[in-house]
Amino acid sequence: MAARGLCPGASRAPAAAPLLALCFCLCLCLSLPLPLSPPRPRTEPAAAGWGWRNLTCPACRLLFGALGLALQLEPNVARVGRVAVRVCQELRLARPEICQQAVQLFQQDVVSAWARSVLRPGEACGLLLGRGCGHWDIYADWNVTLPAAPKPPVRPPAPPPPGAPTARLLFLTDLHWDRHYVPGSEPACRDPLCCRGAARTAPGGAGYWGEYSKCDLPLHTIEALLAQLRGAAPPFDAVYWTGDIPAHDVWQQRREDQLLALRTVTRLLRKHLGALPVYPAVGNHEATPVNAFPPPYVRGNQSSAWLYDAMAQAWQDWLPPAALETLRVAGFYTLQVWAGLRLVSLNMNFCSQANFWLLINSTDPAGQLQWLVGVLEAAEQRGEKVHIIGHIPPAHCLRSWSWNYYRIVNRFEGTIAAQFFGHTHVDEFEMFYDEETLTRPVSVAFVAPSVTTYINLNPGYRVYELDGAYPGSSHAVLDHETFILNLTEANAPGAKPRWQRLYRAREAYGMPSAFPVDWDQLIRRFQDDESLFQRFWYLFHKGHPPREPCHEACKAALLCSLRTGRSIDPSLCHVLRPTLPFAQIQELWRQRQLC
Repeated sequence: MAARGLCPGASRAPAAAPLLALCFCLCLCLSLPLPLSPPRPRTEPAAAGWGWRNLTCPACRLLFGALGLALQLEPNVARVGRVAVRVCQELRLARPEICQQAVQLFQQDVVSAWARSVLRPGEACGLLLGRGCGHWDIYADWNVTLPAAPKPPVRPPAPPPPGAPTARLLFLTDLHWDRHYVPGSEPACRDPLCCRGAARTAPGGAGYWGEYSKCDLPLHTIEALLAQLRGAAPPFDAVYWTGDIPAHDVWQQRREDQLLALRTVTRLLRKHLGALPVYPAVGNHEATPVNAFPPPYVRGNQSSAWLYDAMAQAWQDWLPPAALETLRVAGFYTLQVWAGLRLVSLNMNFCSQANFWLLINSTDPAGQLQWLVGVLEAAEQRGEKVHIIGHIPPAHCLRSWSWNYYRIVNRFEGTIAAQFFGHTHVDEFEMFYDEETLTRPVSVAFVAPSVTTYINLNPGYRVYELDGAYPGSSHAVLDHETFILNLTEANAPGAKPRWQRLYRAREAYGMPSAFPVDWDQLIRRFQDDESLFQRFWYLFHKGHPPREPCHEACKAALLCSLRTGRSIDPSLCHVLRPTLPFAQIQELWRQRQLC
C-alpha cells in the first residue's frame, strides 16, 4: 500500500528529488525516537502504528530501486522537501505535522550531504531494514596507524595496596531536559515524545517528577538530583558528563533550543557542584538536526562551529586552553585530571551510523582515532594512565571505526585504565578481548544508565570508585554504585523525591574485584545462574523492567552484546549458549535501540 501511494508522486518529480526525499526517510528512521518496549501501563492502539517499521522490505526495494537515478542533477531543496513530507506521511513514520516539521529541519543539511554521497539504492535498504533487504557495505574498511614500538609486556591488574587512597567519580549521562514537560499531561500520546501539552482533567496524567513512558524530564527533577549531590559524603573528586542534554523532540529543535539547553544545564551543574571539576563529552542530541555532526572540512553555516564554540564558552572554567582548542575544531579533547591520570573525551558522533554527514566519507572523520593513538602513545611514554569518555558506546559504532578502536584498546591495554560511555539509557557494559584469541579480557567499556526516564525507566546516575591519586596507581575502576529516583514512590501524594542506591556492583553480583576478568566471568555465570541473570535484567532497567520476561533468545542476544566491544562481530559470541544465528541476534539488538 505504501508503494502504491508513493510511486505515482515519485514518477512526476525529477529523479534526484525523490531519491533525496527517501534520504529524509532514512534520516527520520535513524533520528526519531523509537521505543525500547511499548509504554506502560498505558499503551496506544496498535492501529496508531507510526514508526519506521511500517516500511516493508518489498516496498523499500521498489522505492529505492525506482529512485536510484540521476543523482547528478542539481536538487531543488523545496521540491525535495515536499516529496519527503509525502514519503514520511505515506510510510506513517510520524503524524503529518511532525513529518512536516522534521523535513523542514533536516532538508538543507541532508540534501547537501546526500548529494555528495555515493549511497546506492540496495545499500540504503540494507542500512534501513537489514541484510535481508540489501547489502550494506558503503563504508569501506580502513586502518589507523599504530606505533612502530612494540606493545609493552602485559601485567595483569592487581588490587591496590592496603590503605591506598581511592577516588569517587560522579558520572552523569543522557539528562534529556524537556522544557515542555507538563505534570498531569498525557503520558501515552501517539507522538515520539509525550508528557507535554495541557494537563488532563482526569486522573492518570504525567507524574510531577517524571513518568514511566516515552517522556523526558522536567528541569525541577534534574535540579533535585544535582541539589542532593551537593553534600555527598564522601565527596566527589571529579564529574564525567557524557552528553545528550536536550529532549527527544528532534522534529522541532532549533539551534536556539539546543544552546538554551546547553547553557541552562551547565549553569545548574556549576550552581550545585561548585568548584568540582566537570569533564563533558558531546552527545548525539546536542546538534540540530539531531545526529548531524559534519567533519571539520564542512565549513560555513552548515558546520558544527555554532555548537562547539558555545560549548567552549560554557565550559571554559572546566577545561584548559589546549582542550578548548580541539573542542572548538571537532568536539574532542584531552587533559590531565590529576598527576598520573589523563582524560580523553571523544566525539563519538564521528562513528555513528545515524550521522548522515559520514555518507560523504567515513574514514576516520576529523582524524580523531589517529589523534587518539598519538595521545595514548605519549601517555605510554610518560607512564600516565588514561580514562576515555564518550557518548555512544564503541559496539554501536560503524564497523570500521569500531574495529579500529578495538585495535587501539588492545595495543594500549596497559595505558587505558577505564572507558566510560552512555547513550543506551540502560545499565550495561561491553567487553574487549585480546585480538589473537578473543578469550583474554583486556578492558571493559562501562555503559551507565541515563538520568532521563526515556523510555519506561526510573531516573538514575552512577558513581564510580577508582584507585586514587598516588604514585603507581592503576586509576582503575574498583567498584560502582547506581542510584535511582523511584517514580512510583516519588509521585505518590505528599511524597518528596528520595534518591536511593539501587545497587553496588561487586556486592550485587558477588564479584571479588571489578577488573575485566571479573566482568568476563560474570557473563559466564549469567549463562548458568538464572536468578543472577534476572537480577541483572532488573538492574539493567534501573529497577523498572518491562513486563515481558527475558529468556532464551532475549538472554542470548543480551549476553552477546555484553561480550561485543566491536560491532558486527559474530565470533565474539560463539562461546555462549545457546548459539543463535548472528542475524537473529542483530535483529533483537535493533528492536531495543532507541537513541
